[in-house]
Amino acid sequence: MNLTLRNTLGRRYKIINYLGWGGFRTTFVAEDKHLPSKSVCVVKQLKPNAADDPVALQAARHLFNQEAEVLFLLESHNQIPRLFAHF
Repeated sequence: MNLTLRNTLGRRYKIINYLGWGGFRTTFVAEDKHLPSKSVCVVKQLKPNAADDPVALQAARHLFNQEAEVLFLLESHNQIPRLFAHF
């Protein structure tokens, strides 16, 4: 893992805790520094296992972006996590 607990992702999300990894992402608990309440949220970072394989990296990016698009479209459902940002 390249991140320490002091790091910030996207100049917005201060990493509080490491949750785990799987597939093509690493997941963290983070504090959203852009919100007045400094809300705690979950951040998924694209981290494909085969980063040196351009085809696998492209497929991982596609799946990651597709997941963000679906979350954005379904954000009004109370059983679906709300998407704050995608970068």
